[in-house]
Amino acid sequence: MNKVINLLLILLVTLAFTSCKKGGTGGSGELDSATGWEYGNPEYGGFEKLDYEGQITGPNLVLIEGGTFTMGMSQQDVTYEWNNVPRRVTVSSFYMDESEVTNINWKMYEDWTKRTYQSYPQVWQDLLPDTLVWREELAYNEPLTRTYYRHPSYDDYPVVGVSWNQTQEFCKWRSNRANEMILIERGIYNPNSTEQIDSESFDTEAYLAGQYEGNVRKNLEDKATGGERPVKFEDGILLPDYRLPTEAEWEYAALALQGNQPDTGDENITDRRIYPWNGNTARYQKHNKNQGKIMANFKKGRGDYMGMSGNLNDKASGPAPKGKYIPNDFGLYNMAGNVSEWVQDTYRPMTTSDLSDPENHDLNPFRGNVFMEAVLDEEGKPVEKDSLGRLRYAQVEDDTLGLRDNYRKGDVRNYIDGDNEEFVEYGYGKWSLINDESKVYKGGSWADRLYWLSPGTRRFKDASKSSSKIGFRCAMIRVGGETGNDDSGGIEFQEKGAKVKRRYK
Repeated sequence: MNKVINLLLILLVTLAFTSCKKGGTGGSGELDSATGWEYGNPEYGGFEKLDYEGQITGPNLVLIEGGTFTMGMSQQDVTYEWNNVPRRVTVSSFYMDESEVTNINWKMYEDWTKRTYQSYPQVWQDLLPDTLVWREELAYNEPLTRTYYRHPSYDDYPVVGVSWNQTQEFCKWRSNRANEMILIERGIYNPNSTEQIDSESFDTEAYLAGQYEGNVRKNLEDKATGGERPVKFEDGILLPDYRLPTEAEWEYAALALQGNQPDTGDENITDRRIYPWNGNTARYQKHNKNQGKIMANFKKGRGDYMGMSGNLNDKASGPAPKGKYIPNDFGLYNMAGNVSEWVQDTYRPMTTSDLSDPENHDLNPFRGNVFMEAVLDEEGKPVEKDSLGRLRYAQVEDDTLGLRDNYRKGDVRNYIDGDNEEFVEYGYGKWSLINDESKVYKGGSWADRLYWLSPGTRRFKDASKSSSKIGFRCAMIRVGGETGNDDSGGIEFQEKGAKVKRRYK
């Protein structure tokens, strides 16, 4: 009898010890490495450690593995502007659109805006592409002013006639629509596009701040209370913002130098590139059925936009549909030719020489930061959203800049980092065509000669202006980074979201 009692006591003690080790019931079973408290246990506050599967790949995006490369001109500077002197930089991993944003993408944006902001028709009118960019004094392009954007035969062609400012608004809209669809697909929201009017439209930031409710189907389980709660930023469910790529990102993605790495695994590049492909011409060089064919859509010579009838070379007198021509080694289409593309940077001719401490500006280089912060109330919460359903943001004030070393220069677009810490003045209209509204665009277009197809070339245009030769594609940051160790002790690149990479077609 005593033996039985002793065995029962031992069993009870073992069970109690096991229960204490796991932290109780209702939790994840995983303990915090610093405190020993169990994650997700309501008895200990319900704090959750997510089993994060990695960032999903948003619609039309391709994951670009980051790395180091020589940014700048890789051929003779025939313009003698010296505005992109070669220098070594590193770009972090990011996502980029496989192809340009198309007319059908923009028309969906137009339709949504017109239906949603019914009290503010000016918002819809401001987004319309300028179709008159097709008019030329001594050319008959008049039909394109009516057909290129509106006619369905051009749906899959890159949208043009949009300014840099207009692309910023498109990126905001695209970010919100992509995140709203994620919530619908996860069963958190019911589709309710007809109920979204003016300030009651879905905005990611407003939703995360608790200022948008929507048509909820079933929220997430709240471990702390046992009830339900909306999605939080910390859940890692929602995508980061779509945006224009930086100039460094765009140039890195266009060159796609990973195609010139040897199979031995050495950290070397076998050949430098002038274009997004190898060689010094725009013709396909491998010995197969494509040998000698044109690799991109550009102007071959004076008056030659597409070749001769019966044997057309690039088969497009103007822009061509997305996904045409051979993609580069990142799988990106038309990174040279078709249309030039806006990037996020503000243009300055001597960006590489203005800063005296290049050691601190060779990781993700970018010029054009304007630091913004949410407008907060007395309790430190975002003030009420605006009439379009968006949170209110304001530029960081000067007195805040003075309190932080990394804000010391503030808006560095006109800053020269030297002994005197001077600002350079660009006398727009006096001795310069450059001002703070001058934005960079990259890549050659259907109307450009081969020289401009080199990713190192750069030009600028006013942020409010547009052209029949300029379109754009979007980018997105890679949250987190490269994970997993290889046999050499270095870092092996993995995409944890690979299983959902192609869920958008």
